[in-house]
Amino acid sequence: MTGPKASLFVTCIVDQFYPEVGESTARVLDRLGVALDFPRAQTCCGQPAFNAGFWNDAKPLARRFLEIFEGDRYIVAPSGSCVAMVREFYAELFHDDATLLARARDMAPRVFELTEFIVDVLGVTGLASKRLERCVTYHECCHLKRELGVDRQPRALLDSLPGVQLVEMPQAEVCCGFGGTFAVKYADISAAMLQDKIDNITSTGADSVVACDASCLMHIGGGLSKQE
Repeated sequence: MTGPKASLFVTCIVDQFYPEVGESTARVLDRLGVALDFPRAQTCCGQPAFNAGFWNDAKPLARRFLEIFEGDRYIVAPSGSCVAMVREFYAELFHDDATLLARARDMAPRVFELTEFIVDVLGVTGLASKRLERCVTYHECCHLKRELGVDRQPRALLDSLPGVQLVEMPQAEVCCGFGGTFAVKYADISAAMLQDKIDNITSTGADSVVACDASCLMHIGGGLSKQE
């Protein structure tokens, strides 16, 4: 039986820096029976420009996203922040355009972060895997938790992996300091927030840190590599 239809939105960070995340996402969804496609014309959702206050620059990108992904299928992305942009902030971006606002609101219920889609749409709470003897800790990405309310889903999937032990870090919900252009505009503040996050990660003794946004992992990974 054919599973639900979905399109993969791969995000800029994944496309440019971590293509293996997009490939792994496709493999997982295929294994779970999803009829997945990948619109090759996709580009940025407009989040960086929107967050920086350049709404006029964000609007053409958001309009293009709507054009490319409109339809009756789900849209899945391995990124809480990009999903939050489309599902929550397109309504704010297009508040003064009734036509585009209606299109954004029509699309919003079909846009999901990867772990949210697996657990809440597919109804899968356990992922088959070879046994991995690893101790991991989980960082709660800001947009994922605060805008989308996604928290239990990634933890449920981590708990289902044989041999994987999840150790909670102190202040898991606190920002890592990336925040897109925030890390560039306010580098000193960002660095201080990152150091606090790294201290909390290392205090767990975990082998790996896990998160649902490649941008957070890029920021945390860069900080950890400098302390080796």
